[in-house]
Amino acid sequence: MRLWKIVVLGAVAIHWACLPVARAAEPIRIRAGWVVAVANWASILLEKKDLAKHFGVSYVFEPVRFNATPPMITAMATGQLEIGDLAYSSLALAIENAGMTDMQVIADEFQDGVSGFYTDEFFVLNEGPVKRIEDLKGKIIATNAVGSAVDIAMRAMLRRHGLEDKRDFTVVEAPFPTMRAMLAEKKVDLIPGVVPFSFDPELRKIGRVLFTQQQAIGTTQMLVWSARKNFLEKNRAVVVDLMEDVLRIERWYVDPANHKEAVDIAARLTKQPPERFDGWLFTNKDYYRDPKMIPNLDALQSNINAQKSLGFLRADFDVKKHADLSIVEEATRRIR
Repeated sequence: MRLWKIVVLGAVAIHWACLPVARAAEPIRIRAGWVVAVANWASILLEKKDLAKHFGVSYVFEPVRFNATPPMITAMATGQLEIGDLAYSSLALAIENAGMTDMQVIADEFQDGVSGFYTDEFFVLNEGPVKRIEDLKGKIIATNAVGSAVDIAMRAMLRRHGLEDKRDFTVVEAPFPTMRAMLAEKKVDLIPGVVPFSFDPELRKIGRVLFTQQQAIGTTQMLVWSARKNFLEKNRAVVVDLMEDVLRIERWYVDPANHKEAVDIAARLTKQPPERFDGWLFTNKDYYRDPKMIPNLDALQSNINAQKSLGFLRADFDVKKHADLSIVEEATRRIR
């Protein structure tokens, strides 16, 4: 009986000793924000999670849908989001206006206006009253969110032509999927066209391009993956695992050999016919995506400077002090 008690107590001790190890080995949950299906990596990564060798091992990935990038700031501030897919505009708002000075840029999502690739377009009605930018005086303009990337570009272009918000035009917020109908019904006079909505054949039928984002502010580091410094310091190895998997999946999507399957995935997720994507998705007719996911920090700095000049920021700042590219660089070395 005494020997049996020793065996039982030993087994219990071993069990309790192992519990902290088991808990520590549980995958880290990483929630990542996204706005536009297919255009944002977080929306389609899980479609190819068979390529993610660390998924379910060191981390689990949860994509979280937002209407625009600014609401991601609140989610990151309250611990409800680990990675924000932030536009240059919302990144700056987080650091300067919200005081999140520990925010770190860790990777590129995509860039707008790179030579030979797509740039966002701003549409007016073919047969409408707006023939030139100056004609927008007194008109109504749609934006997905005040202070968003396309909103900043629009305001910069209109200011160049002597037009200011509230004084010369009215801005209304609306989700991207509703904008074509709003333009067609003459509820607004100008809408931003972002991928994939700008390739809608019905929009192309009723609308024409008044100007582009590249014409407004040049090359744009449109979106960057960002995280708070404390999270990165605690989970650096796990984030490297994630970025290794993301790079592997990104390379699969942009490989021409996988174009048909990528188009099929996009069509299924958006409930659109495949031909809506076939002619441009992940080609040079799409946004530029750096193959190593390295953001253009010089363009990012220029974009933030423009934001400051429009009055959205109290002060400008050095973006290189808010970037940690060592994570994606290490991930890149792993899969060469």
